[in-house]
Amino acid sequence: MRHCPLGDGTNVAIRLSNSYLRNSEQAQGTNVSKVKTRRALFLINPKARRGQESVRPVLDRLKAGGLSVTVEPFEALPEIARDIVRLRNEADLVVVCGGDGSVSSAAMAVLESGLPMGIMPMGTANDLARTLHIPMDLVEAAGVIVAGHQQSIDVGTVNGHAFFNVASIGLSTKLAQGLDPALKKRFGRVGYALAAGKVLTRAKPFSARITEKGEASQVSTYQIAVGNGRHYGGGNVVEESARIDDGQLDLYSLEMKNLWKLALMLRSFRSGKHGAWSEVRTARCVEFDVETEKPLPVNADGEIVTSTPAHFKVHPQAISVFAPQA
Repeated sequence: MRHCPLGDGTNVAIRLSNSYLRNSEQAQGTNVSKVKTRRALFLINPKARRGQESVRPVLDRLKAGGLSVTVEPFEALPEIARDIVRLRNEADLVVVCGGDGSVSSAAMAVLESGLPMGIMPMGTANDLARTLHIPMDLVEAAGVIVAGHQQSIDVGTVNGHAFFNVASIGLSTKLAQGLDPALKKRFGRVGYALAAGKVLTRAKPFSARITEKGEASQVSTYQIAVGNGRHYGGGNVVEESARIDDGQLDLYSLEMKNLWKLALMLRSFRSGKHGAWSEVRTARCVEFDVETEKPLPVNADGEIVTSTPAHFKVHPQAISVFAPQA
């Protein structure tokens, strides 16, 4: 696949949309009246990490699969939901291009619209795409949408804000706050690692009250994470048996005395077996409440969306997404 810069993202995306629609209409000719073409609302952030890649091969793949595409550029995450609400009656499906934060920002509007969602993994971690086995190659990911197989997946919410992968309090929130967007875009996962090193050297535990099924536990912890899907943080596993359609949330809390021991646990986090360590509290439930002595920010799929007290809830099989068949 050839690569070319998009330049002015908004203007280029609009030009691509107009050109693509003209070519699509010419190619379909008289068949338009005979075959109902699926209409795709294609939301793209040209400033995303992979947003500078040419989207024309992707649009060509969708066109070859019989889709009529409307390209709608966005630069800020709140625009995604507004675009879906505004254009939902003109689309049969929504395609979100970007990272996990972009996809999660679309969740509530997609749920409300009832439209199926396609994912073009253009972010840094792309953990939802990893969970759903969606190819990282963009043309191949477009092929998944064309194939049309849909999977119903759960959506997690924290204080009403949606997340597909993980929402957390503590270390990962400080990482999200301290991560330079330019560093993230230029170095990807290496940028995350550099920022994580700084966070760990300054980290301090905090007190929290975790409530599930009416029973409360008072803890001193470095991080509380609540997972909805399977993967997070660039390939870590929420819990060994976690799935994004199991109707459950998986919580873990890092309650160690010395943070240096986290280095010994890294392999366990990659495989989802961290619950075997005595310093890691784990729980599985459909709802959790977390309270802290003072309000702390909550990170949902890489974006700071709310603060404690936090109510976590799962919405089983709430959204249909295009994914490869098992």
